[in-house]
Amino acid sequence: MDTQQNTALTRALAEVPGPLPTSGVIHITLPHTDRFTVVGNHLAQHPDLSCTAVGLAVRIQSLPQGTEVSIKALTARCQEGERRIAAALRELEAHGYLQRFRDRLPGQKVITRTVFCNQPAALLRPRSHAPVAAPAQAPIPAPAPAPAPARSLTHVPDPDPDPDPASVPPVPPTPPVPVPPGTSAQETPVPPSPPPFVPLVPPPTAPKPPRPPLPQPGTLTPELDRAATALLSDLRRHAPQFTLSEGDIRQLAPAVATWLERDAHPDTIRRTLTDDLPQPLRHPVKLLKHRLTALLPPPLPGACDLSAPARPRVVVTPFQTCDDCDRAFRSPDPGHCRDCRETREHRDEDVRAAA
Repeated sequence: MDTQQNTALTRALAEVPGPLPTSGVIHITLPHTDRFTVVGNHLAQHPDLSCTAVGLAVRIQSLPQGTEVSIKALTARCQEGERRIAAALRELEAHGYLQRFRDRLPGQKVITRTVFCNQPAALLRPRSHAPVAAPAQAPIPAPAPAPAPARSLTHVPDPDPDPDPASVPPVPPTPPVPVPPGTSAQETPVPPSPPPFVPLVPPPTAPKPPRPPLPQPGTLTPELDRAATALLSDLRRHAPQFTLSEGDIRQLAPAVATWLERDAHPDTIRRTLTDDLPQPLRHPVKLLKHRLTALLPPPLPGACDLSAPARPRVVVTPFQTCDDCDRAFRSPDPGHCRDCRETREHRDEDVRAAA
């Protein structure tokens, strides 16, 4: 009886569309009408920023222009101490969200300016430049318009709606455009236009790439077809959203058979298809097609693929013993060492010379 129950939150929870997840957070999203700040997921889910730095960035982003955001001013506003706030500001500086620099005012006074950017990655993108067309001829100077009288509630008719053409002064002829010497009018150089701007994000009307086809097994045997059909029919026991029709099961069965052909366990396939579902799930069959195609595992490697590569054989020349001096030397065949061979050659030359 001492625990207070939030009945408003319970009523809002009952109005959440679709089945509730069995674990994790449940979002109750109500639209803001005033006093709100738009925060990007690149900041709210930044993998390298601490929660203190993210919260401090959101606090600074929600403050109006010109608010003091020094360490002492933030310490007075927040519950964290000066050390944690200083460390969080250094994190934001390291990732480009915050920049602090000194500026000298005209009165020789030096102040510290703090600049906060809610999306620093957008500053690194190339900016577009509108192409400027070269004029074909000099424009005619238009006469300065007379100041318009104050508008009144009564309608004043035009005193001369159709003036006489003879009374209109003639327009002076347009002076010709000067052409550099050595070039003709047809060869007048035109300044090059800047390259066209290519948007980073395609427009909504851009044609979408075709979806990849569903995977097909090498051989759809009756056993694989029966196992795939049974697995798809059993999905509604684990996730009621996947109550599939017979036509959907026949369409998805070859893709599931491909997974089974690649030795994927049925429990692994079931968890891959039913875990972490979007809320609400509007198109179950499209989600199954996407996961069966994008998350398809590769075939298991064979025994030959897992064996270590054979090392190159190194041929070692054996040791031999010289027949004359009994010295050891490397040679594929027995005989004499190098010194003994040279001695024998000199001796034979001397014998031939003496003869």
